[in-house]
Amino acid sequence: MKRPLSLRVLARLCGLGALCLAALLAAAPAQAAGELTNRLQQRYDATTTLKADFTQVLLHRESGAKETRQGTLQFRKPLLVRWETKAPHAELLVVTASEIWNFLPDEEVAYKYPVELVQDSRSIIKVITGQARLEQDFDVAEEADDSGMARLHMYPKEPTPQLTEAFLWVDPATNLIRRAKIIDFYGNENDITLNSLATDAGVQDSAFRFAPPKGVDVEDRTRQGSPEKQLFN
Repeated sequence: MKRPLSLRVLARLCGLGALCLAALLAAAPAQAAGELTNRLQQRYDATTTLKADFTQVLLHRESGAKETRQGTLQFRKPLLVRWETKAPHAELLVVTASEIWNFLPDEEVAYKYPVELVQDSRSIIKVITGQARLEQDFDVAEEADDSGMARLHMYPKEPTPQLTEAFLWVDPATNLIRRAKIIDFYGNENDITLNSLATDAGVQDSAFRFAPPKGVDVEDRTRQGSPEKQLFN
């Protein structure tokens, strides 16, 4: 039996796949934000792999509906990704060197997408894995935060409906991103917290391979004219 689509539709709109992080800079000094983004960039330039558990909260602003998801992230440069949601519903996204697979076990369907969907520097997966060039594509300001983390308030220089504003929380001791919140044109929120984060940890080649199980329907959307999809949401 298929579950209600309201929050799944929100997930497609809020989009980790276009974590395009939109309007004015906050009042924090630009120099402070520049220092933090430079440290962040240097840290991730020296990092080859990432592994983390994640908690993702999707909020639909108009209805107030909220869904909390749990899962795991594995990443290897330049852009190999395994994003696996385990609860409340299983879902798997695998980014290989040549394609993207989105597998929904409960619906017995696997979607195949072109890898170009996540190659924009503003995509959410590039941001949370530290591969985006923040000062190139965003206006960034550092703000006070009482959580012990440094917080960056970010606006894309070229906003999209999927993202008009975003926040990153950075651990000042490690210069690693621990949380990202993305807000779209409608005020919907996609809030991701990375737990048990490990860098340069062992990641198996098999994590970035996918073959549709027997009996699963495959929808190939790599062809020109196929509908685009917001990923990682």
